[in-house]
Amino acid sequence: MTSSTSPHANPLGPWISGVVAAGAGLAAGEIAAIPVSPDASPYFAVGSSVVDHSPEAVREWAIETFGAADKVALFLGMGLLIAIIAAVAGSLEHRRPPVGSLLIAVFGGVGVVAALDRPGAVWTHALPSVIAAAVGVVVLRILVAQCRSGQYEEQSELRVGVNGNAPLTRRFILTAGGVSVAAVALGVIGRRMLADTAETLADRARLMLPRPVRPAPPVPEGTRLDVDGVTPFVTDNDAFYRIDTALQVPTLTTAGWRLRIHGDVERAVVLSWDDLLAMPMVERYVTLACVSNDVGGDLIGNARWLGVPMRDVLDLAGVRPGADLLLSTSADGWTCGTPISAIADGRDALLAVGMNGDPLPVEHGYPVRQVVPGLYGYVSATKWVVDWEVTRFSEAEAYWTSRGWSALGPIKLSSRIDRPDPGRYPAGEVVIAGTAWAQHTGVDRVEVRIDGGEWRPADLAAEYSVDTWRQWRYVWQAAPGDHVVEVRAIDRLGRPQVERYRPPAPDGATGLDERRYTIT
Repeated sequence: MTSSTSPHANPLGPWISGVVAAGAGLAAGEIAAIPVSPDASPYFAVGSSVVDHSPEAVREWAIETFGAADKVALFLGMGLLIAIIAAVAGSLEHRRPPVGSLLIAVFGGVGVVAALDRPGAVWTHALPSVIAAAVGVVVLRILVAQCRSGQYEEQSELRVGVNGNAPLTRRFILTAGGVSVAAVALGVIGRRMLADTAETLADRARLMLPRPVRPAPPVPEGTRLDVDGVTPFVTDNDAFYRIDTALQVPTLTTAGWRLRIHGDVERAVVLSWDDLLAMPMVERYVTLACVSNDVGGDLIGNARWLGVPMRDVLDLAGVRPGADLLLSTSADGWTCGTPISAIADGRDALLAVGMNGDPLPVEHGYPVRQVVPGLYGYVSATKWVVDWEVTRFSEAEAYWTSRGWSALGPIKLSSRIDRPDPGRYPAGEVVIAGTAWAQHTGVDRVEVRIDGGEWRPADLAAEYSVDTWRQWRYVWQAAPGDHVVEVRAIDRLGRPQVERYRPPAPDGATGLDERRYTIT
């Protein structure tokens, strides 16, 4: 065949080469991370760095858009971006070698930097990314070489090329397919071993929680409204919101758990699981909320928590005068700054081990987490907690406060319409219902406004405590037309909910939840 009739290079081959090479490299990185650390996985190290260094606007957009599925969205987005860049690398390697190989090497360098940036990282955390890059480059060069060798083959038993492009050879397809299958298999094996929670789950299954010396008072019948569609007073464990920075859930056991208490204390203390269980346990219902919860959002839940009062644990070490900040650290390195005043003022701040009668779910901090009424989770609710440093606000900052969020984080007075959903309804009686909260202060009343008119009182369910949300309902005699329904709460001190909308950053959202209805 002369050059005038030679088939053009098939762009599909180099693109496939790049994607397969990137997949092979990532799989090799997962396997190489097994003897090092889950944090050394190139994919998860880069993902964690993306979470840590994303602008606040991006983080809030992700939570608002995807809610508790924000991590899944991150993984899918990263996978798509890697596939696109890998395809470009394959094309560059085919046209201008070794530019594509250098691009794969840069990928590896990003993984090295990300892995070494993880809390507690040592030099060996860099090895999986180095190995991933080396494997990626080797596979890329092999596959691209096969693409070149097949460019001028006139015959092939399996033709993929169209429009005059050279067909992909059987050898290329078999090599790329075999590497892909191996990469998927090794990647799955590596991921399962790195994220293996079997030991943690077995430890949790064996755990018998102690009885509280001060059990939670029973929930009175009037605390729950008999209205379909209203949020339950108690949130099931599997329905409780989860917002955190842990892309890989820490896998701890009770035998290995320790809490180190140090800093501005009279004596340093290391508390074991047995030490913690030997202390008197308290059980309380407490409503927790995420600071990213927008007006009308669902990043809030109420549960029955079992744990040791945090002030009793602090007393073991003895807080020195002047210390005002408890800087707690999770097993994955995340830090949280809690005002010591919120631990010592008599509220039921707990070092919790149980949730709704069961040991903590792994995703919610097993075996030990913090629960502090009245404060948003970013300044109070450390999961998988392993370290307490007693210090001062003037000397230390936590993960989110160092990124511009408020240092104190009291939960804002708020209310929400739970039912009915926006839509069309027949004229007549419409039952509107929802929840309101003013943690550690209490909700005094809830009011509803139709089409900007007067505020009218809603019926309130019985209050369980000032640290839990409160259900409400309003019976509306709806006339035909388009209507806007708003709700507001007033707390026990007579302060009404702030009506002006403000986004969650930097200290929690304000504004009124509203629903629009068409009455026919």
